[in-house]
Parts: sequence; C-alpha cells; structure tokens
Amino acid sequence: MLRRRAPPKMPAGGFSVSSVAPPPPGTEFEAKITPAVVMSCVMAATGGLMFGYDIGVSGGVTSMDDFLGEFFPSVLQQLDGSRQSTYCKYDNQGLQLFTSSLYIAGLVATLFASYTTRRFGRRFTMRMAGILFVIGAIFNGSAQNLIMLIVGRIFLGFGVGFANQVIRYSLSRSPVPVGDVAGEDPRRAQHPVPAQHHHWHPLRRGLIIFSMGLEHFYLCAMCHYRIRPWGWRLSLSLAGVPGALLVAGALIVVETPNSLIERGRLEEGKAALKKIRGTDNVEPEFNSIVEASLTAHHGVKHPPFRDLLRRRNRPQLIVTVFLQIFQNLTGISAIMFYAPVLLQTLGFSSDASLYSAMITGAVNALSTLVSVYAVDRVGRRMLLLEGGAYMFLTQAAMAVVFRIKVTDEADGIDRAWATMVVAMVCTFVFSFAWSWGPLGWLIPSEIFPLDTRSGGQSVAVCANLLFTFVMGQTFLSMLCRLKYAIFAFFSGCIFLMSLFVFFFLPETKKVPIEMMTERAWRQHWFWKRFFMDDDDGNP
Repeated sequence: MLRRRAPPKMPAGGFSVSSVAPPPPGTEFEAKITPAVVMSCVMAATGGLMFGYDIGVSGGVTSMDDFLGEFFPSVLQQLDGSRQSTYCKYDNQGLQLFTSSLYIAGLVATLFASYTTRRFGRRFTMRMAGILFVIGAIFNGSAQNLIMLIVGRIFLGFGVGFANQVIRYSLSRSPVPVGDVAGEDPRRAQHPVPAQHHHWHPLRRGLIIFSMGLEHFYLCAMCHYRIRPWGWRLSLSLAGVPGALLVAGALIVVETPNSLIERGRLEEGKAALKKIRGTDNVEPEFNSIVEASLTAHHGVKHPPFRDLLRRRNRPQLIVTVFLQIFQNLTGISAIMFYAPVLLQTLGFSSDASLYSAMITGAVNALSTLVSVYAVDRVGRRMLLLEGGAYMFLTQAAMAVVFRIKVTDEADGIDRAWATMVVAMVCTFVFSFAWSWGPLGWLIPSEIFPLDTRSGGQSVAVCANLLFTFVMGQTFLSMLCRLKYAIFAFFSGCIFLMSLFVFFFLPETKKVPIEMMTERAWRQHWFWKRFFMDDDDGNP
C-alpha cells in the first residue's frame, strides 16, 4: 500500500507554507561553477556512458567467433556454411536473451529505485548502481556458461535501473542531480532558470554522452576483436570500470539540496546549496526550494500513480505510452543492438561489420546536436514528422535492397550495394537521433502537470524498458521469419506513428509546464473533451 511521505520537518519557529515566499519571477540566484557542479556532471556522464556501453556490447560481442564458439556453438556452425537461410543464421533464443535480459531487469529495478532514492538519497542509489554494474561485469567477464552470462546481464540491468533513477533521463532530459545543482527543479518551473545556468539546457546533456558510450564500445571492440581467444571477456569486463568510478564518485559527490530538504534535513540542505553555488548568499533560492517542497506535499491529495489514472491525466498517459511503443517500433533498438549481426547477414566480415557499426555510432552521436539546437526553434511535432518521413523512406529502401540482393544462394552482396546499405542505415540513425530518439523522452517529461510529473516519467521509463526488452528478444526471430519484409513492417509502423503525431500530439514548444493544460491539452481538437469537467472528484 502506498504511503504519503511526511512533509519536511520544520525547525521550531521555522517555515510554513505561508511564511516561505519564493522570490519574484525573473530573480537570478547568485551562483558559480563549482567543483561540486562539475563532479555531479561527471557522475551523470558516467551513467550515460555505462548505459550506452551496455547497449553496444551485446551486438558487438555476438559478432565475435570466440564468443559464439564458447556459448552459442550452433550459431557459429550456421555461420560456417550451413544451409540455413541467410536471415536465420543468428536466430537463437539464448542469444536474444543475452541482449534483452538487461532491459527486463532494468524495468524491475526501476520500481525499487524510486523508493531508495526518496528514502536514502541519491548518493546511496548511485553507489548501488555502481556496485551492481561491477558485479555484472565480473559475472560476464568470467562467465563459464550461459547462466553466468545471463546473470551478469541481469545485474547490469539492475544497475541501469538504479542509475536511470538517479540520473533521470540522461538520454535526453536533465539528470536529476545535475538538474538540481544547476537550478532546474521542475517544481519551480514558474521561476525562470537563472541566466548563468542556461548552459545546462536539458537536451544538451545525456543523449550525447549516451551515444559516446555506444561509440566507446565499438572502438574497444575493434581493439579487442583481434585479441584471441579472450577479447570478448575484456569487452564485457570493461563495463565495470565506469561502475567503479560511479561508486568512488558517489563517496565524494554532494547530495542534492532538493533531496535533503525533501527528507527534512534543512540545515544540511542549506549547507549543500552553499557548497554547490560557491556562495553564502543562498537564502532566496533555499526559500524557493523549501516553499516548492511544502507546496508539493500539501497540494497532493493522492499518490502520483493513482492520480495518473484520473480522467484529466489520461491524455498525457496515453501519449507517453504510445511514444515509447512507437520509438521501439521504428526499428532503432534492433539496429543499435544487432548492427554488427545485421551487417554480417549482408556478407560483411566480422571486422568490417564492426567498422560499419562504429560509423553508425558516430553518426548517432553527432546528429543529436541537430535536435539540441532545433527543438525549441522548429518545434516537437515538426521534428517528429520530418524525422519520421526520412526513417520511413530509408526502411522502405532497405526492404527493396534486401529483397533484391540478399538471398540464400548469394554469399553476401557486392561492395557498391553494401556501401549503399551502410549509407541507408546511417541516414536512418541520423534521422532518429534528432527526432524520435531525444523527443521520445523529452515530451513525456514536460506534458504532465507538476503533481503527477514524477509518476509520468516513471511510466515512460518502465514502458520504454518493457518494449525495448520485447524488441531485443524478438528481432532475430522476426528477421528469420519475415526476411526482407521486416523492414517493410518497420516502415509501416513509422507511417502509423507519424499519423499519431499529426493528429494526437499537441505542440509543447515554449509552453511552461504549469500552463501545459491550458495552452496545449484544452486547445487540442480531441483531448479537450477530457478537460471539460475539472471536478477533482471526477474519476
């Protein structure tokens, strides 16, 4: 049974909701770039690197013959000249479970991580994430059988769940500790972010770091591929390095003032704020945080997850879940997980497939910059629709090329066609990385009202991890059965999701969170019917 947290304990003669007045709009809090801010950013970056690395490692090591011979000899036998269909040579449920088990474990861990963060703080949760990553890396690097391999991936998944909570939405939205120390508390959305903190715009962090982690794996894999026969062990073990750094960093990083104040530790919260800001003049911002925390506790009548089911929150909930489903049905998860495997299906050698996947990872990292600078200029809907159009065309083109050139009789395709396929994959990844990639996370973080925003973000994380697990567990089997038509299937899904955006997604560009209902949802031709009756008792 869910229990409401007690509001922050006020000292004798201290604050109350009426006595703590936030600074007037436009107030700029005094602040400096301090070691505490830099350290928090490093920790956020470490979490992003771990997540990106763990996604890349599954596809990379499965293209290494030594790894396949150790755990999946039947797959290696199929690659060495069996009469198995070209599309089915990697079809193995155990191989898919190696990839997807991380995400179902991450989903389970996310459900517990929010409690540990609220109860024990973010430093504790950060240490938990790092320890779980190290344990997972040890199991994977020393694995002697498939069970050890899966157990290691599960531990890594638990680490992802805890890290994702403490570095919330490092893929595109502001990580919680960095957002707190940079002055981006969403509960204070009515007060502009201080000018000196504008360089912490939420979309300018996280996703680039995540892509760097993905690219980092491919670079490592190219080096480890030539280390026979244990190069794959080195690739899997390296996941423990950023985990160890996260544990060490959690011992010295400053607990966020918001977390301390929410737990009633006001004096410690003020001291942390002074250390982060590099000044003793923090009273206005401290009062703002206390007032926001008190308002949140006194204003919430029901637990956030119960409020999510109320009629006035259903549009946001539906849009959030559909965005996560469609984000995976673009086919991006399959391509990023299995890029080397997919390219080997075309006849690429193992090292050539890793080179091509590395190029794809670099495109993913660089193209994120387009979204960073276009999202508040062009708008969310336009980016999603334009990116969807490019992805639709590239997936349809890949279906045609695979239909014509990839057959069971042919041993791969010639260099010109192979280069064209790599170019199409890069175009697809480029289009995704500045549209559905970051915006699939950004939009859910800004469409919920303040009282249900935390619950809405948790739903987004859980839905994404669930459907990422489904895609990771089924892609190779789908490729075997649908063959070239799998790309036609993805293009059809992209067409449907573009229609969903066109008809059902309101534009949220430059709309303050506290005005989202009035300016976006009440003005929408379909969703406005959910806001005709504002009676709080309406289910």
